[in-house]
Amino acid sequence: MPGLLRGVARTAVVAGTATAVSNRVSRRQAGRWAEQEQPQQEPPPPPAPAAPAASGMDSKLSQLKELGQLKADGVLTDQEFEEQKRLLLDS
Repeated sequence: MPGLLRGVARTAVVAGTATAVSNRVSRRQAGRWAEQEQPQQEPPPPPAPAAPAASGMDSKLSQLKELGQLKADGVLTDQEFEEQKRLLLDS
C-alpha cells in the first residue's frame, strides 16, 4: 500500500507541475501575441490639412462670412467670433 500512495502522490505532483507550467506558458504566449498585435495596428490617419487660403480680400471676406454663419448657428460664442475675426484680419 505505501508504494501505491507514493505512486499516486508522484502522479499528483507531476500533474500539478505540468498544469502550472502549461498555464505559465499560455500567459507568456498571450502576452507576446498582444505585444505583436499592438505595433501592427495602423496609427490614426493624420488630420486633413486645411485648405490653403487664397490671398486677397475675397478670401478674407469669404472666411468672415463663414465665421458669421458659425456665430449665427451658435457654434461660436461672441468672444470666439471676435478672436477669430481679429486673427483673420491681422493675417
